[in-house]
Amino acid sequence: MAGASRHALRLAGWLLLAAPVIAWGLASDRSKPIQIEADRATLDEKAGISVYEGNVHLQQGTLVLRGERMSLEVHDNQVESITVDGTPASFSQRPDGADTDQHAEAGHIEYHTASQRLILQGDAVIRQSEKENFSSDRIVFNLKDNTVSAGGDSAGSRVRITLQPDTAPGETPEEAVQDTPPDGQAGAAE
Repeated sequence: MAGASRHALRLAGWLLLAAPVIAWGLASDRSKPIQIEADRATLDEKAGISVYEGNVHLQQGTLVLRGERMSLEVHDNQVESITVDGTPASFSQRPDGADTDQHAEAGHIEYHTASQRLILQGDAVIRQSEKENFSSDRIVFNLKDNTVSAGGDSAGSRVRITLQPDTAPGETPEEAVQDTPPDGQAGAAE
């Protein structure tokens, strides 16, 4: 029983170390507890690595990470990176000042704490809202300066962005496009 208690305390310690690092959305998320569920967990304190496998679900406030495998790397009591793999791995969180969550999916998601970079690789998709969709083989968010770069290494790799027009209440995006004259000059005299 003492081994199980020690294991539970170490797991709690890993979670507490991760708390301030992975919450970059709502400021209130940082004060929420982290909850991780998985089919299996392996903790290597000496190497500074914890690995969670099988239907992994991490939640801290509005932050949710899901995947088939998640690893946290810790050195000098600081989380250096979080990696999530899945088909797809997913991320969602409500940013400060927003009324909807931001969603991202990719085969592989990495968060590097020192550089504050979020890297999405393999069929990466970001949905800012129902109207905005951003996809590429690879998307890199620099959270320090709020910049995004996207593109892949393969010859056919493309970046795709979908921005729907603003619509009137009850109007569909297709109707809004039909109401816009071909020359783009709404309300021009006939």
